[in-house]
Amino acid sequence: MPTVGAEFVWRMEAILDLYARADNPRRPRVCIDERPYQLVGEARVPRPVQAGRPQRYDYEYRRHGTCNLFVAFRPERGWRHVQVTAQRTKVDFASFLRDLVDVHFPDAEVIDVVVDNLNTHSPASLYEAFAPEEAHRIARKLVFHHTPKHGSWLNMAEIEISVLSEQCLDRRIPDIATLEREITVWQKERNERGATIDWRFTTALAREKLKCLYPSKP
Repeated sequence: MPTVGAEFVWRMEAILDLYARADNPRRPRVCIDERPYQLVGEARVPRPVQAGRPQRYDYEYRRHGTCNLFVAFRPERGWRHVQVTAQRTKVDFASFLRDLVDVHFPDAEVIDVVVDNLNTHSPASLYEAFAPEEAHRIARKLVFHHTPKHGSWLNMAEIEISVLSEQCLDRRIPDIATLEREITVWQKERNERGATIDWRFTTALAREKLKCLYPSKP
């Protein structure tokens, strides 16, 4: 395990305290993460289903480039939104944040966003993408909460991405249009069920279970 100390501990406890706070529709908590995705097509047409035999796929495949998936997850409401982009740049992230503010939570006074420590995960990305007035308008609606280094597991969006990967991305998908359709169906079903994460890890439990990570006292 990487060396950790007071910096790790205070950031971890800040995230855990945020999760423990009572839900407030005017100040939603949204976990954000992303993952690359390799687009893969079939080298040969799969053989159709036959009596007593499932559909069969050739082991060979064709690579069709990569894309990026941004995921926003609000655990209290069992809501998630996935956006597919051709790449992951500061401008792409800024556009995702603007949609979060203007489209998904237009009535929020402020949005608490949980992110890891990628260099794009900063209000500075807004100023890379938009005019200063627009960047400032969006930034003032967001409060960033960064997980500690080596502590991205504290971001619940990472768990949601694992579910997405297992339930939707475990197949060959050749292009962005198909990927978006597949994700839309998965997202709609999850949102309608209000599927969420039973997060039980608290600050008190961290002090008990992860005592070895806390700086020792003289």
